[in-house]
Amino acid sequence: MKIIGAHVSISGGLANAPLNAKAIGATGFAMFTKNQKQWVAKPLTESEIELFKKTCEENDYRASDILPHDGYLINLGNPTDEGLAKSRASFLDEMTRCELLGLDRLNFHPGSHLKEISEDECIARIAESINMVLGKTKGVTAVIENTAGQGTNLGYKFEHLAAIIDKVEDKSRVGVCIDTCHAFASGYDIRTKEAFDKTFAEFDKIVGFKYLRGMHLNDAKKGLGSKVDRHESLGLGEIGMDAFKFIMQDPRFDNIPLTLETPNPDIWTEEIAKLKEFANS
Repeated sequence: MKIIGAHVSISGGLANAPLNAKAIGATGFAMFTKNQKQWVAKPLTESEIELFKKTCEENDYRASDILPHDGYLINLGNPTDEGLAKSRASFLDEMTRCELLGLDRLNFHPGSHLKEISEDECIARIAESINMVLGKTKGVTAVIENTAGQGTNLGYKFEHLAAIIDKVEDKSRVGVCIDTCHAFASGYDIRTKEAFDKTFAEFDKIVGFKYLRGMHLNDAKKGLGSKVDRHESLGLGEIGMDAFKFIMQDPRFDNIPLTLETPNPDIWTEEIAKLKEFANS
């Protein structure tokens, strides 16, 4: 079964996320658990937690249908001790919020070396960060998102994801999220069936489908290998619509949140309907 949705707003309260998802016909969704541009947020209240859980249940959303995303300030591979400590504390707060809300995964960008340490050192810091936070939380999987390769961000190669996972002690609580725009921008072609099959055969060999915990479905404004992270609405970018049809008709992508982060929320209902049509054809 395909779980299809979008990254919906939490404006007005966390319990609005499942309502916003239901309004666009989503069977799953992504969300932030706090303001994504702040290091810290007020602790969740018992009433907030209970209302969120109740609203999810009333609208038939399970934890496995939801892919929360952490804040944008966090860099788990930060080369400075101060920046790393701040990022780890914020990431722990994010994982704890997911645990309290009954969510079972947290999606995050791995980190950046900022040209101050080597890629290997940065990967080691990211994995150490994950290990530290997993040791202080329960039930929530750390889901590493592939990146487009902009700037000094790591995670744009499948090998980066595999290297991080290799250093994570509890393999049962680490996974990956593949963003189609990021994959394309970093050089993985998915436009034709042949290219799609080649890319995901490579993913399976290097990382493994057993670690796939979600996907972001985005077209790309820039070309293959551009390393520019600019999302486009489905079928309107450089990837084209066929790749999303391939995903919807491939059982390897069943039972994980497949979420839009496309730039025009006004057409999310239509995009979700089109993806459902592909899945049922």
